[in-house]
Amino acid sequence: MRSQAFRYVLCFSLLEILLLVLLVWNMHAGSVEFAPGEVVGTLLSGPESGIIWGIRLPRVLAAAILGGALSVSGFLLQTFFSNPIAGPFVLGISSGAKLTVSLVMIVLLSRGVVISSMALIIAAFAGSMASMGFILLLSRRVKQMSMLVVSGVMIGYICSAITDFVVTFADDSNIVNLHNWSLGSFSGTSWDSVGLMAWVVGLSLLFTFLLSKPIGAYQMGEVYAQNMGVNIKRFRVELILLSSVLSACVTAFAGPISFVGIAAPHLIKSLFRTAKPIVIIPACFLGGAAFCLFCDLIARTAFAPRDMSISSVTAVFGAPIVICLMASPRSGRGEGAL
Repeated sequence: MRSQAFRYVLCFSLLEILLLVLLVWNMHAGSVEFAPGEVVGTLLSGPESGIIWGIRLPRVLAAAILGGALSVSGFLLQTFFSNPIAGPFVLGISSGAKLTVSLVMIVLLSRGVVISSMALIIAAFAGSMASMGFILLLSRRVKQMSMLVVSGVMIGYICSAITDFVVTFADDSNIVNLHNWSLGSFSGTSWDSVGLMAWVVGLSLLFTFLLSKPIGAYQMGEVYAQNMGVNIKRFRVELILLSSVLSACVTAFAGPISFVGIAAPHLIKSLFRTAKPIVIIPACFLGGAAFCLFCDLIARTAFAPRDMSISSVTAVFGAPIVICLMASPRSGRGEGAL
């Protein structure tokens, strides 16, 4: 027990140090570089209208918050389906959110209506729930989890095709806005958006953490969970709602981001060598935040001053992890909640 507790403390400390380094590094690097000491000094001196406070810090915070949210959402979906490669992007949930947000943006922008961030979150949540509902219907008929994942990929293609079809009838200005968002990017994040996403994600994480004990029981099997007093129907609804809210928030603010929801939870479980929800949930948030910060750093600086799509970078680093998961003989087994 002592060695395990020491490992948890060590791993959390490493994640926090890595996150801090990436935060400073993201604000240091770019087309205009700042010395690390200058970055720290600017942050300590208080808010100002410069590049660090006005542009880079909101983007860095958005990448950390949304990356962590996507990782926790992936963990919840993997727990729900008992499948290590289940995630918002792979199951088509992000694509459903992308479709509804695209429709809302095109309809309202064409009429000159200003869209609030909360409206985008609600639209993305509706799309996420629609895709999740379709996946749940398929899960009753499809016995093999691999076929369910393939079905999710097909849902993603269908939603993307409908989105492309709708875009062809949009105004040129709307297409530009939608195209930049649909590629996945943290660019242009405002402080108002950071405040709203922090509130939504923070509240969702709190409820998720409060479900740590039922999640741990559910990992041991439905029968065990029922014997421990878990209301399975209500618990499943709670998992679906929380994972959908988290993934919808990410899609609303940054567009669809691939593979973070699969890769980050797997890396965290491998690092901590446990699947205990009370440990993995906060660790997943930190790991997802670090993963997205690292990928956003590459997306922003690799071909500066041009920004790459964040989803392209996460795919480069996340896809090999998914391939390893699928090739691993233990891919169907979790570490358990012990």
